[in-house]
Amino acid sequence: MFVAERFISDLVKIHGIHPVSTDDGGTWYPMACRFLNLDHHIHSSLEKSLIERKMQYIKDRTESFDDYFPCRIKNCKLKHVRNWLRLFVDYHNNEIKHIK
Repeated sequence: MFVAERFISDLVKIHGIHPVSTDDGGTWYPMACRFLNLDHHIHSSLEKSLIERKMQYIKDRTESFDDYFPCRIKNCKLKHVRNWLRLFVDYHNNEIKHIK
């Protein structure tokens, strides 16, 4: 619980106060959140499945990007990857709007 509290506390310092969501049955996250006065939510199996499917979709697309556009710059800051991800997100969101 102390490790979880320290980890979440460090995240709060960097990103501010936000609700915490987890997908496992561990008791340490709810206890740490209660200690830090943060809202805690446990994802259902359906939510967890949807999140994992979306993450796999993004991983598949980024892997293919690296196959076709590998970076050969030493000490690259990955700016081109961030730009591509922004483009991908914009395109994906635009496609979803047209489907609805």
